[in-house]
Amino acid sequence: MEQGEQLCEAARSGDLDKLRALIDSGADVSYFDGEGLTPLMHAAKHGQAAVVKTLLDAGAPWNALSPSNLSAGDFAMEASNQEAYDILVNAGIQAELVLGTIVRRTNENGDFDGAYLEDRVTFSEDKLMDSDSKAVMMAWEKPLMEAHAKAVCSGGGHILNIGFGMGLVDTAIQQYAPVTHTIVEAHPEVYKRMLRTGWGDKDNVKIIFGRWQDVLSQLESYDGIFFDTYGEYYEDLREFHQHLPILLKPGGIYSFFNGLCGGNAFFHVVYCHLVSLELENLGYSTQLIPLPVKDCLGEEVWEGVKHKYWQLDTYFLPVCQSMQDSE
Repeated sequence: MEQGEQLCEAARSGDLDKLRALIDSGADVSYFDGEGLTPLMHAAKHGQAAVVKTLLDAGAPWNALSPSNLSAGDFAMEASNQEAYDILVNAGIQAELVLGTIVRRTNENGDFDGAYLEDRVTFSEDKLMDSDSKAVMMAWEKPLMEAHAKAVCSGGGHILNIGFGMGLVDTAIQQYAPVTHTIVEAHPEVYKRMLRTGWGDKDNVKIIFGRWQDVLSQLESYDGIFFDTYGEYYEDLREFHQHLPILLKPGGIYSFFNGLCGGNAFFHVVYCHLVSLELENLGYSTQLIPLPVKDCLGEEVWEGVKHKYWQLDTYFLPVCQSMQDSE
């Protein structure tokens, strides 16, 4: 039996001495067996928390995926192995704080959003698509957008939304009759459509055309802010968060479309923790409100769409406010 197989065997049975001896003799901790599983996945599946920790310390990749797109964390989650799961969540958070590996990996084939901004987008009744048949925004998000609008409008006043898309969240925001409603949109075709459909004629609406990074000087401070841009990555969200102390009034509510790693349940948990932690460092507390979305996501929703950007049963809606306000 080769060393990789022996590692998997020791990981399943929880034989720490054998595991350490194999690692010391140079066994590959990132080995994939015939089923496409790593020793870390086997350990997570069988609830061998001490083995999980030892393998991670030896450099086993926490975010390796099986052929069915599951990571060690997903296996621990499925088997309700809480201790192994917690160790993996923490390993993921630490690694992402340092490296940001997941985002960079998904980023390789989609460069900076400049490509999206120059792209022709198509609107249909239920989705906004780019020229590569990737969905930018879809009608199934409507109940989510209504919940986001309710959160950011809970204090009334002045509202800011970054990213118009199909206008789902802005339509919902309008129902709360904010004093002012500022919308930043960077895509020329989406902007033209906004004007064509009368968004520029509403008394309380101010449209600012451009990338949010370029129009910051035109923004004021707001009672509620929502952030949902397409073609940007976690780094952009992180960058936006640095401006919250200036953009969000004391007592204000901030929320964002939480599609972080929406194709993998465990990566999504890691990113929810990560974003909460980074917001905490900026002085904001984040509540994640679970909303079941399974019922609005039948297979027919994704017909003709290349990239299913959301595949989970529960959506966690973030509601953030300054810690001084929530005390």
